Amino acid sequence: MQYDHFYDDIIDLPHHTSKKHPPMSLYARSAQFAPFAALTGYEDAVMETARETSERIEIDEELKSILDGKLQLLQENIQKKPEVTFTYFVPDIKKDGGAYVSVIGIVKKIDLYQQCIYLADKTEIPIGEIIEISGEIFQYHS
Repeated sequence: MQYDHFYDDIIDLPHHTSKKHPPMSLYARSAQFAPFAALTGYEDAVMETARETSERIEIDEELKSILDGKLQLLQENIQKKPEVTFTYFVPDIKKDGGAYVSVIGIVKKIDLYQQCIYLADKTEIPIGEIIEISGEIFQYHS
């Protein structure tokens, strides 16, 4: 038996085509060789680690007093449905820190027992996280 003529008996036979299965498209054939993610979730973990958060600002007594005065003014004028901008801290659920967000809305209720402000659009703002309150209502009562 010689190795250089090992396939001589089949080399000239026609290529086999299945009678049951249609030929695979070039796109489907190429998908077999596409790269796959061996480390599922690795890219998400890297993105999460790189995501930056802000530290919570500790407010001083002077700012607390100013915010309390604004909340009292809001409470007194709540029937006028004032539109107000709140800037407050939202803690991050996955890592230390969080983000400061600003929300504009019409104040519906101030619940001092729950320490929460409820806006007409159902946004809930924890009073203890607020660092700034602004709106037209404060311009007329300065």
